[in-house]
Amino acid sequence: MPGFPSIGGGSSDRGDLFGEYDEFDPEYNPEPGWFLSGQNVLADDAHIEFHEVTKEIFDDRGVYDMTFGYNLARLNLDTRHAGAGYRYAEQADDPTVLRAEFTPTTEFCPQSDTLTKGSFRAWNDLSERHSYDLIRVRVDRMHHRASEINAKLEELEKQYQESDSVTHVSDGGSDGPSRRTGCGTESGSESRGPGPDAPF
Repeated sequence: MPGFPSIGGGSSDRGDLFGEYDEFDPEYNPEPGWFLSGQNVLADDAHIEFHEVTKEIFDDRGVYDMTFGYNLARLNLDTRHAGAGYRYAEQADDPTVLRAEFTPTTEFCPQSDTLTKGSFRAWNDLSERHSYDLIRVRVDRMHHRASEINAKLEELEKQYQESDSVTHVSDGGSDGPSRRTGCGTESGSESRGPGPDAPF
């Protein structure tokens, strides 16, 4: 299928399909949505610096999109999916809090639940890697399960603040898609690319 990686290598290995981590191109980053409205949105060097840290954290914690077979941070650089990925904003009333809003590739992306939870746990578990006391995560409202996913993320956030540990954060079990699905597949489809299992 054109535009998707294969086990033996393929389109995901083509450098011309991706931007660079040390560049910020608004054309290939999501527009800040409702969760970032009224906050101090990161752009240019500020976005680049945090997104480079995110790449390292996601590598260490295995936050991978299993459809595309790459670190989720790379979605922001994928020219085939302009407008998908993460945008960030420092909270207006508390700059020690960062808001992260995930825009999936489609409104039916079955992995959005797993990826946002994995992102939350990775960022907050490795808080020594960045300068924020808390990173709050939400999925963009374009997703058809946004209300449900965001309610779970809000609960995870509350539990984390009470325990100060992601190991004490429970999502009450998974009622979402298989861990090996991705944003470009139907729920339950086999992974299209290599890489570690999706986290958590």
